[in-house]
Amino acid sequence: MATPATTLTVPGPDGDREVRISSPSRVLWPDLGITKLDLAQYLVDVGEPFVRANGDRPISLQRFPDGVDGEQFFSKNPPKGAPDYVRAVTVTYPSARSHPQLVVDEPAVAVWAAQMNTVVFHPWASRAGDSDHPDQLRIDLDPQPGTDFHDAVPAAHELRAVLAEVGLEAWVKTSGNRGLHVFAPIEPAHEFLDVRHAVIAAARELERRIPEQVTTAWWKEERGQRIFVDFNQANRDRTMAGAYSPRALPNAAVSTPLRWEELDAADPTTFTIRTVPERLATGGDPWETMSTGPGSIDPLLEWWRRDLEQGLGELPFPPDFPKMPGEPPRVQPSRAKKR
Repeated sequence: MATPATTLTVPGPDGDREVRISSPSRVLWPDLGITKLDLAQYLVDVGEPFVRANGDRPISLQRFPDGVDGEQFFSKNPPKGAPDYVRAVTVTYPSARSHPQLVVDEPAVAVWAAQMNTVVFHPWASRAGDSDHPDQLRIDLDPQPGTDFHDAVPAAHELRAVLAEVGLEAWVKTSGNRGLHVFAPIEPAHEFLDVRHAVIAAARELERRIPEQVTTAWWKEERGQRIFVDFNQANRDRTMAGAYSPRALPNAAVSTPLRWEELDAADPTTFTIRTVPERLATGGDPWETMSTGPGSIDPLLEWWRRDLEQGLGELPFPPDFPKMPGEPPRVQPSRAKKR
């Protein structure tokens, strides 16, 4: 028998809102028995830092109607029946098609999204009011087979030093899985393609400094046991799990902001829906002031132009993107050799 619906009181900037949660006992994380109501309560508990990190941005909802072990789908446009405090903004996708996308303005919106079985929140790197110009430079450090989270840690420290050389302050969070996400607030003065080129420039510099540890090779067969610096996450409509977003993993992990001084000893498996609220309550939000000092990507774009002059050109785009100017053939290297 279905559990009767319940109502959560969600504090917000304009006062409390009552958000109805249907089927609150539905289990979303079966290994731990974490329910839909538990998820909704987690989003209440972390509401302020969650909105600070992910709010005022176009956001995609990764939804799991039957729990994290079941089928999933992405909602980019606001689901039907959205309450009047949920807004949308029209964005342009790589195909040049435009469509409205949901925006989180207050914790109640995130809780309502949980009511719609959203587990993972994927915010854009740009603001709702200017979605064409990112205000965050994002770099995904992705461990490859044979490497793990602890291999990504020294790469993150070195990347921080690279970004500092061009005047950008780096902030770090766990991906919620095995990787690390390094962000830098930037002035919203450039389009996505420019920001992608800035990320590639930083990634190539990182690769020069620690070539045995990191790689920018797009094709998996060329990466080896290194950390892949995923430059394609900087593209338009490419997102990663937001700060304080849960992940659809058996341990209910959360993508968690860290202070640089705690990175070396961090264990990403300990940051979960059940532990992160207490972490915030006792230690505060490491990303609270992240957006206060945006920098310029112009120095990185100078590195990009320098690399172009030295014969290092564009890198492959994701397969669903239109063919881009200067892009190399989208052919796996081993297949190209056979041909």
